[in-house]
Parts: sequence; structure tokens; C-alpha cells
Amino acid sequence: MATNTTTGTQVPSKGGFPAFKVETFGSQLLWLAIAFGLLYYLMSRHIAPRIGGILEERSGRIAADLAAAQSMKAEADAATASYEKSLAEARANAQAIAAETRAKINGASDSERKSLEAKLAADLSSSEAKIAEARTAAMGNVRSIAVDATHAIVERLAGAKAEAARVEAAVDAALKH
Repeated sequence: MATNTTTGTQVPSKGGFPAFKVETFGSQLLWLAIAFGLLYYLMSRHIAPRIGGILEERSGRIAADLAAAQSMKAEADAATASYEKSLAEARANAQAIAAETRAKINGASDSERKSLEAKLAADLSSSEAKIAEARTAAMGNVRSIAVDATHAIVERLAGAKAEAARVEAAVDAALKH
């Protein structure tokens, strides 16, 4: 049972959800309008500006972070380019040093080879002269040995001594051929 507020008597209540009762629609709409207006005022004056400020601050921080990242990327690209340039210069320098060293070594080996060839040519010339002298001396000894051997052979075969001038002339004639 419900109590009538104007008369104070008890009135049997109709069942159902109070929000759907037609008698209370007016007051419910009034309180709905007041609550909506109050919430709208709070949202538009206090909460929405704070949220907007937070979003702007966040957007600004993100933009600053992106700009810093872009700046760091540009610095990294510049450092990479500088590193690659230095590396290329170092390679070129190393190749130049290697070529210079190779040229010095080739020049030194060529000069050493030429001096060695000159020394060998001088030694060869000296050796050939010694060989020619030895041959001449040997040929002189061969002549005297041939003359002595011829004297001995003629003496043994003929039983008499041969003339020295004739034996020497025969050996000289035989050596010329």
C-alpha cells in the first residue's frame, strides 16, 4: 500500500516499475533535465578542457619525440655517410701505400737483379778468360806431351832417335787439323 500525500490516507498501489508510472513522468523529466544540465556544465567547463589539455600535451610530446627521432636519424645518417667516406679514403690510402711499397720493392729487386747480372757477367767473362788461358796452357802442354810421346813411339818402333825438328813439325801439323 502506498500513502496519499495530500490526504494522508492509504491507497492501494498499482503494481509495476515506478519509472513507468504516468503520475511521476513530470518530476522525472524535471530531474532528468537538471541532472543532464549539471553534467553538461561539469563536462563542458571542467572535464572536457582537462581532457583536451592532456590530449594536446600528449600530441605535443609525441610531435617533439618524432622531431627528436627524425633529428637523431639525420645525425645517424650523417655519421654513417662520414664513416663510409672515411672508410673509402682509408681503403684508397691503403691501396696507394701498397702500390707505392710494391713499386719500391720492384725497383729494389730490379736494381739488385741488374747488379747481380752485371756481377755474373763479369764473373763469366773472367771465368772465360781463365778457361782460355787454361786451354792455351793445356794446348801448350799437349804439344810438348805429344812431341815427347812421338819421340818415344818413333824410338821404340824404329829403334833410332827421331829428329826433334821433324817431330815438332809433324805434331804442329796434326794439331792444326
